[in-house]
Amino acid sequence: MKSLTKAEEQIMQSLWQIKQGFASEIMEALPEPKPAYNTALTVVRILEKKGFIGYNVFGKTHRYHPLVSKENYSEMLLQDMARNYFDNSFKNIVSFFANNRNITLKDLDEIREIIKKNQENH
Repeated sequence: MKSLTKAEEQIMQSLWQIKQGFASEIMEALPEPKPAYNTALTVVRILEKKGFIGYNVFGKTHRYHPLVSKENYSEMLLQDMARNYFDNSFKNIVSFFANNRNITLKDLDEIREIIKKNQENH
């Protein structure tokens, strides 16, 4: 799976939020400042070609839907980040945030609980 550009990610965030929609609905869900309508449609077509978006045809219009879930894309991004910046170690990622004081002890406790629950379920 390829990474998304900032413009592509913005369109995907909008589509993930609304789950499916026509171009006007995707535009409506975009944050300000919104891109030009034609620019957004060009990005949608690029996302179709990349396999991120599918559509159903209704007359002359298309209703778009994501083909890649936000969770799957997030997982791929995190794995790429771990591989490219943290020696493929999630421990190094957590250490980075802990050392930069972006993570609290409460956060670490919650992370431990999540890991513990996942280990119990597998």
